[in-house]
Amino acid sequence: MGKIETPDSAARGILNVSRRSLLKGTGGLALGIFFAPLIRGMDALAAGGPLEPNAFVRIDLDGSVTVLAKHLEMGQGSYTGLATLLAEELDADWETVRVEGAPADVKRYNNLAFGPMQGTGGSTAMANSWEQMRNAGATAKAMLVAAAAQRWAVPASEISVSKGVVSHPGSGRSAGFGELVEAAAALPVPEQVQLKQPQDFKLIGKVELRRKDSPGKTDGSAVFTQDFKLPGMLVAMVAYPPRFGGVPRSVDSSKAKAVRDVVDVVEFRDLPHGRAGVAVLAKNTWAARQGRDALVIDWDESQAFTLGSEEILAQYRESAGKPGLPAAARGDADAALAKAAKTIEADYEFPYLAHAAMEPMNCLVKLSADRCEIWNGEQFQTVDQAIISGYLGFKPEQVSLTQLYAGGSFGRRASSRSDYLLEAVAITKAARDKGVDAPVKMVWAREDDTRGGFFRPMYLHRARIGLDEAGKLQAWHNRIVGQSIIAGTSMEPFLVKEGIDHTSVEGVSNLSYAVPNLKVELSTPSNIKVPVLWWRSVGHTHTGYVAETMIDEAAVAAGQDPYAFRHALLENHPRHRGALELAARQAGWDKPLAAGAAGEKRGRGIAVHESFGSFVAQVAEVTVKADGSYRLDRVVCAVDCGIAINPDVIKAQMEGGIGFALAAARHSAITLKDGRVEQSNFHDFQVLRMNEMPRVDVHIVPSAQNPTGVGEPGVPPLAPALANALFAATGVRLRKLPFPTQIKA
Repeated sequence: MGKIETPDSAARGILNVSRRSLLKGTGGLALGIFFAPLIRGMDALAAGGPLEPNAFVRIDLDGSVTVLAKHLEMGQGSYTGLATLLAEELDADWETVRVEGAPADVKRYNNLAFGPMQGTGGSTAMANSWEQMRNAGATAKAMLVAAAAQRWAVPASEISVSKGVVSHPGSGRSAGFGELVEAAAALPVPEQVQLKQPQDFKLIGKVELRRKDSPGKTDGSAVFTQDFKLPGMLVAMVAYPPRFGGVPRSVDSSKAKAVRDVVDVVEFRDLPHGRAGVAVLAKNTWAARQGRDALVIDWDESQAFTLGSEEILAQYRESAGKPGLPAAARGDADAALAKAAKTIEADYEFPYLAHAAMEPMNCLVKLSADRCEIWNGEQFQTVDQAIISGYLGFKPEQVSLTQLYAGGSFGRRASSRSDYLLEAVAITKAARDKGVDAPVKMVWAREDDTRGGFFRPMYLHRARIGLDEAGKLQAWHNRIVGQSIIAGTSMEPFLVKEGIDHTSVEGVSNLSYAVPNLKVELSTPSNIKVPVLWWRSVGHTHTGYVAETMIDEAAVAAGQDPYAFRHALLENHPRHRGALELAARQAGWDKPLAAGAAGEKRGRGIAVHESFGSFVAQVAEVTVKADGSYRLDRVVCAVDCGIAINPDVIKAQMEGGIGFALAAARHSAITLKDGRVEQSNFHDFQVLRMNEMPRVDVHIVPSAQNPTGVGEPGVPPLAPALANALFAATGVRLRKLPFPTQIKA
């Protein structure tokens, strides 16, 4: 039996009928979650009491099914996955199912993986919704079946449902969902329902369903923030200080105000995230940009951050020479290293990285005396409500957030400090205080997005490993230096323990390889003022690289095959092994690579990593030309993410993660000089080009485990698999990202 989970109690919530929709005369059947205290309101429900259910599904009189998605669709396929879970148990006709974003309401749309918080991230959408959405669909079906049984005077057990049609085979009667909606809405809601067994699934893992967001994104009808408009809306573009921490000393806005269609110029500063700016408001984006560029600003940089990347790295190297805070320890790594027969020591450097989503940051705000309405590719509803309401002096419920499509995020729209939303609100408030009472859409150009901070932090690793005379791994010591993305945010109490930011050390503090002596330390500088944030796969972006290239070096030092060496050390981790075995088998690891053309060298590398509950192994095949330039020919990827809800989406996410990681390995870096970000657009912050994308073969490990994430786990293994392949071809170890364009032995 399955039971709907609620935010404050995993087993006390029940589905109930949304009387609100019935009172509106829609005839719709809406199902949602109620908290236990509201169970006492069931009598009030019969009398039309004002209950507010968490409606996951709505079935209208025409038989159409609407799924309300509590998770943002930003290209990762969450709308399709959530709809699949619900439609599976409802036995709906997939063609009649539509999805819309749910409103911001943590009491109804809590992410069960996050606690009392609504939001999308950490590859949790399917994992936390697995039973919740299925229960919602199964309960709706049970009510439709009960209505049919009552109407036809037959046992409910004799009724079947398929593709949106309820049937009684014995009598030959049938009815579409729409015909039963009004009768079903009048029935009591079952507290518990029977969920299907995996062998009975018709949609989950069985077919490649057409994604629910694809048609609109193909024909242009999908609505992103950049598409959304309100009557009388103004567009704002912002001039930001050239260095983090700068503020405007004086502003000459005369030339900006002379630009046609410019309405006003406002400033903001003293926001919780510390950034200041000058915004030009205009009737259209082009006028706003022209006006912004015409501003004459004298910036006060007395408190600005002025270090460059090289100075930061020099400081990090100095910190790596000293003990850090203990993040993980077992055995005595120092003693084991002192007596090791072979030791390997290396420094690894990782740059700042921008998220570079296809849709730069933007946000539309409508503000009144007691209400703030926001339209946005909304990813972190509860955090954004709390920060914005605090700034305005409102209650969280006075801030409404409408979830639109997002043109990518990779973590950027899940801002722990609500930076760009808060700036949009501050601009709207400043304009309103000056008598300009209009909705305002803040729009960033690509340059604003690239230079705007909230980057993946720069990191330095100093790693040492030790082997005994037999080549057995005996010790691992890893010092990590880098900024915390959690310190100073509302998540600090949960993710920072005794000074250790879990996201900085994940992936190595819980190293899966069987090493008897492990020591991981963390140093977090307090004087680096570059705004930082999580980036697709978070700490695993750097810890996975260090772990999987160091273990490769250990295998070579031990004189063993890199695959076999890993396999032996993962004896107690069968899911790691399963992914590793499948990737190696499908790549033909036991067979030699085909030779390249004259003057070319070829190599193959392997890596396996766990993140967000999923296990991904990748084999990379490279060709290195005589001049040292190289191409990644093929990646064979094996993923164990539990039950595969949408196999096609899983494959797409692995492919996308590989391309995303390959850009970081080959090209991408944010660098600072005298505190200024040197990059501005895709010409100098390069992402992957189509001609650089390798052939990718994705294989899904069969599993009966509950689903886990796929949005991020495809990223960490790629760079180390590529580096290991380049070593196999050239004998050169790569310890700094991005890689050089030419690699010569």
